[in-house]
Amino acid sequence: MTGERPGPQAPGEPVAPPDWSARDLARLAAVFETFVTGGAIRRATMAAALLSEVADPRDVRTLRRVLRAVDTRPANLLLGEGAVRFRDLHPERREALLRRWATSRLGSRRTAFQVLKRLACFLAYADPGPAGGNGNPLWARIGYRPADEPVTPASPAVHPLEVAAAREPLVLEADVVVAGSGSGGGVMAAALAAAGRSVLVVETGDYAPETRMPAGELEGFDRLYLDQGMTATADLGVAILAGSTLGGGTVVNWATCLAPPDWLRAEWAAGHGLEGFDGPETAADVAALQAELGVSPPPGIPPKDRVILDGAAGLGWDAAPLMRDAAGCGDCGGCGFGCRRGSKRSGPRAHLAAAAGHGARFLVRARVERVLIEQGRAAGVRGRVVVADGSTRPFEVRARQTVLSAGTLRTPAILAVSGVAHPAVGANLRLHPVAVVAGRMPWPVEMWRGTMQGAGSAQFLRPGPADREHHGPAHGGFLVESAPAHPGLVAMAFPWAGAADHAARMTLVRSYAPLIGIVRDAGSGRVRPARDGRVRIDYRLAAEDARTARRALVEIARLARAAGAVELMALGTPPASLQLAPARGGSSIGAPAWDAYLRRLAAFDFAPNRGFLFSAHQMGTARAGADPRTSACDPWGRVRAGTSGGVVPGLYVADTSLFPTASGVNPMVTAMTLARRVARTVLAEG
Repeated sequence: MTGERPGPQAPGEPVAPPDWSARDLARLAAVFETFVTGGAIRRATMAAALLSEVADPRDVRTLRRVLRAVDTRPANLLLGEGAVRFRDLHPERREALLRRWATSRLGSRRTAFQVLKRLACFLAYADPGPAGGNGNPLWARIGYRPADEPVTPASPAVHPLEVAAAREPLVLEADVVVAGSGSGGGVMAAALAAAGRSVLVVETGDYAPETRMPAGELEGFDRLYLDQGMTATADLGVAILAGSTLGGGTVVNWATCLAPPDWLRAEWAAGHGLEGFDGPETAADVAALQAELGVSPPPGIPPKDRVILDGAAGLGWDAAPLMRDAAGCGDCGGCGFGCRRGSKRSGPRAHLAAAAGHGARFLVRARVERVLIEQGRAAGVRGRVVVADGSTRPFEVRARQTVLSAGTLRTPAILAVSGVAHPAVGANLRLHPVAVVAGRMPWPVEMWRGTMQGAGSAQFLRPGPADREHHGPAHGGFLVESAPAHPGLVAMAFPWAGAADHAARMTLVRSYAPLIGIVRDAGSGRVRPARDGRVRIDYRLAAEDARTARRALVEIARLARAAGAVELMALGTPPASLQLAPARGGSSIGAPAWDAYLRRLAAFDFAPNRGFLFSAHQMGTARAGADPRTSACDPWGRVRAGTSGGVVPGLYVADTSLFPTASGVNPMVTAMTLARRVARTVLAEG
């Protein structure tokens, strides 16, 4: 994780990093040309620059060694391709070699394939083209046109501090320093500032005013996402999306606002000791947050979400429009790259703006490296800030109280580096792994237009038994929603069995409805700091969660068929596809073929880099709970010094790291609710 790079280059002008030789770039370009025909040199240069910024340097060196090895005659002789370099192979033989990597028994080969495939396909379809050029020719082939630029009002009055370049450390003071500005950090800052506290919010990402929000997919991922959207588990088994900008995930999420369900509140109160979380105080918190966010139903239901409502109606399932914090807006489709129109109540427009109105200050492009713990008590934070000329300057914030809201992936790393030795720090990582079925409809869907998530189904949100026909195994609970995406993300996720095959799938992308099953995972992973300052994310899908993901595929397939899909495709390597007759309201496919397909989904392989999984929700790595042996924080967000129950005075957590378990629903409002609870603790002890 960087946070220490200069401002983003114009996406039309990629420059190769100095440690990539011309031969290395040529080798990478040959691989990229095999994945997607045309423009490979440009995309290889972009990929090299991206990797140099977001990847572990050791991993990049390994990748270059792999490319060099595959481009040698002895290596290809061993691989059965003859004494020839990869660049000299016929395109069909190149594709065959990559397909063998994709389905290899060796996890390392599958991982290498996914690294290259995801980079090549994402950049091919996300790149708007060279500055001053005619745009990306692939967009016309697939019928994609970015949304017209909306009229944007003036941005809210959030003005980050200006920091001059200097050798000496920047030293600031505050009553409370809040490290992180996402859903939890924003609510915390607003509550404390309104109570009269001097608050300084420190954010790793930059501030993107609405008047200067990104205009497209490539720039959006570059400027607003952690690792430019390329975060993943160590084995690439789960692709992870997380915001990294002032406002965090509130800026880039799809505006869905789901309150913590009553059963979850009761579970956390009774099972994990979050006293009162099931009571009237929390209910009042949720109601206040919904008012502050202007939560309301969508103005309309776009085609991809109409599939959910129509299919659910046909099956007799529970389904409904989803509540959102973007009232009166349903035509743009750019929520994932920030709201240029100013309609979404993201942090900079809601809680961070409220905090600024009460005097809170903001330090951006400032990566917190550790908490200052002096004589056993938190005394502030230390890190490095990127200044205007792109250089970095050390900084220190002295504060009586420190709140970590840096997110599930960063908060535990900061705690660990700071010497907090509780064994639960970094453990219990939940990801809400998402399984995907793309249902091709006999009409245009254009998943990238309109309300991002207009509807969902909670039919299977609570654990349930196997279905009557025994196609779907018992499950631990999943939520059905849509996953709106623009072409780069779609191309990265869609299966690849050759350049022509992938291109053919992409030409039909306008008609695909992206339906997802968000698994409430019971298994867990771990986050730990790496030696280079980044974090390592270790997560393997537990057996029980794999069963839930398979059941989700089965039920989503039924949903799409009931809505009139003409083709179903469960995403993976290889995918599980089925052609259906184009009949509205159900297909004419025979019962044996349908039965066989459902059984195939019920046995879908979710080993790493076989079944495609992604995550937009990360939770639990500094979880709150009454048991000091298993919870890194107490029920009010105080950080424990160890398993004996004592806390580090003045140190708190207020983000999704606190979740005792996976929430099962989109976590933003739940994180905000916990932040209000922790804010009362901070105020009482300040």
